[in-house]
Amino acid sequence: MTQSVLTIDQIRIHPGSVSKEEAMREAAGILQDAGAVTAAYFDAMLQREQTVSTYMGNELAIPHGTNETKDAILDSALSFVRYDGGIDWDGRDVTFVVGIAGKGDEHLEILSQIALIFSEDEEVARLKAAASPEDLFALLSSVNG
Repeated sequence: MTQSVLTIDQIRIHPGSVSKEEAMREAAGILQDAGAVTAAYFDAMLQREQTVSTYMGNELAIPHGTNETKDAILDSALSFVRYDGGIDWDGRDVTFVVGIAGKGDEHLEILSQIALIFSEDEEVARLKAAASPEDLFALLSSVNG
């Protein structure tokens, strides 16, 4: 990966809650605004979610498209949204929704960086305590390689 997959503009904090579908729509919208995906990517996320839940544990969901919809991905990028009110993700409590778009196989490297961050309870606690998108960006800097 040569460019940053996450910028400050792709990070949001919401005090409340939304539905799972609304969270996925926002994740896809941020990726689309970043120029990383086409408008078709939200539907690709919905298709993936119907096949397998993108809940990852530790209050994290990583909605993403299917292999069949790779043509909706224009560039590699992340969206990172924290919902302080939590989201019901198929009966699981989710605070963090990380939308991912990976060109080629880049999504595997990006996913491994996210997995490393969320494998540590202390890191998750720091992400939950971050007061601003800038603070979150600093904590997530490792995803940019």
